[in-house]
Amino acid sequence: MTRPLILIDPQPRSLEEIFEPKVWTRLERLGELAIHDGPGRMPAERFESYLPEMALLIGQSDMPKARLDRAPDLRAIVNVETNFLQNVDYETCFERGIHVLAPSSAFAKPVAEMALGMAIDLCRGVTTADRAMRKGDEKWLLDGAKGCFSLYGARVGLIGFGDLARAFVPLLAPFGCPVKAYDPWISEHYMAGFGVAAASLDEVLSASQVIIVFAAATSENQGFLSKREFDLIAPGSVFLLMSRAGIVDFPEFLRQVESGRFRAATDVFPAEPAPPGDPARRIEGLLLSPHRAGAMRDSLYEIGRQTVADAELVLRGLPPLSCRRAQRETVLRSRSKPIERS
Repeated sequence: MTRPLILIDPQPRSLEEIFEPKVWTRLERLGELAIHDGPGRMPAERFESYLPEMALLIGQSDMPKARLDRAPDLRAIVNVETNFLQNVDYETCFERGIHVLAPSSAFAKPVAEMALGMAIDLCRGVTTADRAMRKGDEKWLLDGAKGCFSLYGARVGLIGFGDLARAFVPLLAPFGCPVKAYDPWISEHYMAGFGVAAASLDEVLSASQVIIVFAAATSENQGFLSKREFDLIAPGSVFLLMSRAGIVDFPEFLRQVESGRFRAATDVFPAEPAPPGDPARRIEGLLLSPHRAGAMRDSLYEIGRQTVADAELVLRGLPPLSCRRAQRETVLRSRSKPIERS
């Protein structure tokens, strides 16, 4: 019996960073591998030569209808960059039953962990006190805790309730925080299953002491957190941007933080790496992280684990379970910026 052809074109990922040896061994058992692991994408002529026999695509290669029509045996596309990009004819995939998958939850736990750490830092002024003490400007005891508050029992508001938020909520359990979330794509009933109350965006912004943005970028939320929304945040609150910079008016965000109305942290920036003169670098009330919240070796290996686990199922004629599946109702609204390097 002919072994299925699996095409692997993972850039900007590399094989070594996403496939640990034992997982790679499982992948090799599944079929014949056609691999491009050099710079850039697999050359088009070589890629297209594999289309008639390709059963599985692991990578971010363009898959318009013309290519899909030449790939009659294709069962699944797994985007190991972990986003749904607008370079696939999704409707054709839905019509033909081709799964389009992204192991997007691979980064959820480390991002949630980082968000918790940054939230505690901002609530208690940890980095601010450290900076002051190194300059000899520190204040001691209660004088040094001015404007700080405990995360215990603090009102927490989440913007977006996808993989990141769902990984974050259990970490709050020891703190007894009441949690509200805004996500127009998620039902109140579903949130309630996590102990979270659904709320409007304005309520989350105005009633929360700690606000964390976990929302993915879509065609509907580009820059949707702007001056009106930031003005709703109560003075002295804490605001964390953990998902995508494109969903906030970033210059306005920086102005609000610089004014001292609230303390903030960001793991993402409009241009990455942020240029040396980026104004974010000079704002005292802003805790900075160079897009490293999810950057853990095990997170990258989790991409490979989810990919191979679902490949094993799909090639047996079973539905995938580990990766997130593209949904007809929402995937065309995705506006995730493709990463250029891992």
